[in-house]
Amino acid sequence: MNNKFYILIILGLMLVLSSCTKSQEEIIDNNSNQVDDELGEETEDIDEIVELINSMTLDEKIGQLLIIGFNGTSIDERVETMIKKYHIGGFILFRENISSVEQTTELLNTLKDTNKTNPIPLFLSIDEEGGRVRRLPYPFLKLPTAKKIGDINDKNISFQYGKILGRRIKSIGFNMNFAPVMDVNSNPQNPVIGDRAFGATVDIVSNTGIQVMNGINSENIIPIIKHFPGHGDTSADSHINIPIVDKGLTQIEHLELIPFTRGIEAGVDGVMIGHIMFPQIDDTYPATLSKKIITDILREKLFFDGVVISDDMTMGAIAKNYEIEDAAVSYLKAGGDILLICHGHDEPIKVIQRIKEEVERGNIREEALDEKLYRILKLKDKYNISDEIVDSEDIQSINHDTQLLLDKIKEFK
Repeated sequence: MNNKFYILIILGLMLVLSSCTKSQEEIIDNNSNQVDDELGEETEDIDEIVELINSMTLDEKIGQLLIIGFNGTSIDERVETMIKKYHIGGFILFRENISSVEQTTELLNTLKDTNKTNPIPLFLSIDEEGGRVRRLPYPFLKLPTAKKIGDINDKNISFQYGKILGRRIKSIGFNMNFAPVMDVNSNPQNPVIGDRAFGATVDIVSNTGIQVMNGINSENIIPIIKHFPGHGDTSADSHINIPIVDKGLTQIEHLELIPFTRGIEAGVDGVMIGHIMFPQIDDTYPATLSKKIITDILREKLFFDGVVISDDMTMGAIAKNYEIEDAAVSYLKAGGDILLICHGHDEPIKVIQRIKEEVERGNIREEALDEKLYRILKLKDKYNISDEIVDSEDIQSINHDTQLLLDKIKEFK
């Protein structure tokens, strides 16, 4: 009996040990599979934008921070240099660059073709607001002012108005529109906004502006709302000098900031900063150069994590009061992403060289540039921006739909 008892015990122990060994092997296999799965997931989750940024030179990074203008209706050696040597991020066109639809299409196609040596496509931008701020030539039909659309205050009309704006510029090769204006026209003496605003109340500006923004966006065009934190209560023109708005944060929270806040909540991807002084908020810098306004208010208070673009840095408000290189550095340090430099032959190069010097001296961290660059490249990726050539323009169809919209607008007296 004792021998059988001991034999049974030994057999039981062998079974237990065998079972334990099998479980450990299964655990090892399962763990190995889990690690493989996790590695696979990590491989899939690699951020291609981060990889691209890590592969870029400092010169390539800095170039992406600028959208610039140029003279003439075709590209010249300077424009080629800006693309091929300085890796510029994009261009803006004005009426002086545009003589016809065919010429504009060819010009934009040439810019794209020249940029094909670079891995990152161009922003091709324009101010096409409707009303008196329009750049596109005949035969595009003239659209009414933003104020007219605000007076109607009809959701469908507003959306279609924005959609027509988007279709027009998309048809000839643009991908970004510096519109709509989200300023509340609260000062009747305002010399620069006026009927460019949708109205004098926050509800009309917000409701109409967001629908126009959505209409532009529906054509895969990037809308940029402007002029943060609000240009509507100014009595001076920032094209000439710095307008001053003597209001504190609490006051603008109840008026100027509301349309921008609602635009951000509606998912806008880009905000343009205006050259406006708010001495009760920042008594040293205009909004474009103010960390208190760009970072503290726009980024942190309003939770905007999209792309911040300056108004034209060659406007009188900046040019008469600052060296453009100093202003550009202040803007970037304040939290801005893209510098808009619309005029001047040498200004973009001066700015690029100064930014590079500041990075090399350690006054601007390259990591900070990478954060700006990430937002910029993410935006280009989101809208699938490419340097694809535009073959033809369907102006007849666009004008047909524009006329239908104009006929609907006439019904509102």
